[in-house]
Amino acid sequence: MLGPWLHDWRGPQGRRCSFWVTRPMAEALATLLRPRYLDLLVSSPALPSPVGSCSPEPELLERFGRRFPLAPGRCLEEYGAFYVGGSEASADLDLDPDLSRLLLGWAPGQPFFTCCPDTGRTQDEGVRAGRLRARRHYLVERARDARVVGLLAGTLGVARHREALAHLRNLAQAAGKRSYVLALGRPTPPKLANFPEVDVFVLLACPLGALTPQLSGGFFRPVLAPCELEAACNPAWPPSGLAPYLTHYADLLPGSPFHVPLPPPDSELWDTPDVSLITGELRPPPAWKPSDDPGCLALTLRSPLELAESSPAALFLSSRSWQGLQPRLGQTPVTGAVSGRQGIAIAYEDEGSS
Repeated sequence: MLGPWLHDWRGPQGRRCSFWVTRPMAEALATLLRPRYLDLLVSSPALPSPVGSCSPEPELLERFGRRFPLAPGRCLEEYGAFYVGGSEASADLDLDPDLSRLLLGWAPGQPFFTCCPDTGRTQDEGVRAGRLRARRHYLVERARDARVVGLLAGTLGVARHREALAHLRNLAQAAGKRSYVLALGRPTPPKLANFPEVDVFVLLACPLGALTPQLSGGFFRPVLAPCELEAACNPAWPPSGLAPYLTHYADLLPGSPFHVPLPPPDSELWDTPDVSLITGELRPPPAWKPSDDPGCLALTLRSPLELAESSPAALFLSSRSWQGLQPRLGQTPVTGAVSGRQGIAIAYEDEGSS
């Protein structure tokens, strides 16, 4: 099948390309492509190193959950892409999260081709990549309109996940939003539907995990990636089309070349007028108070010199018409246990035959 792949992929690719396949197939493809492409990269999954083993080679660039043997002085944005994988049945990008992650993060100006091993046909993914980016831009607008953000702790074993949670909470606070950390395991529509007050959810997971579910997945509220919350809450983040799409939350933390610190509270970036592209209304500037402001303390002083805990979540719960099951301890009369009905629901023994 290597012959049809090379015959179909004849676009003006220049002399640089990068592709993803399994290891035996990668060696065979690299042997056939190297005479045509002088600068060829074969990526490998960025699997975590075993405990006690040596760290990966420093010259390998890690991006999109993969490692690229990039030569010194070269940039990954200069390369086209050739992806071999998936199946003929996975036409929707939601069914192939690995391909979706690569299409979102790859440079928009570079060609991106895919090949289905079931049929051996290649396809230009430029149009599909544009639709996918437009969908993610819509989710960024939803995050800018949101007032309550739910942070889903999808991983507890990947390095720096605590630092990433603190960073996302600081982002939400700086943008004037309330944030809550939820540890629910694998996010499913029934689980997230238990929190109707949350406007958007942000999934904190490893880069090799599935991409955040799309709106077509049946979720009551949209589920975003950490990079999209960064674009929505950080006014210093580059505008749409210029900012990279990062799939690993570690790329957003201090020490990463992609880290963009928040502007100071007195910066003019916080006062820039912003209009929602969904509702058409003008968004008010966030009232961000520095961390040393006494108005941000968790304990407030009330009249008879008594300390009371001020919790926005408790105040919001008290204003709801339904606050959950009422135990009514000591108010229910005590009765003896009696024998219940026997049989199955379609025909109990005391119902007789119909």
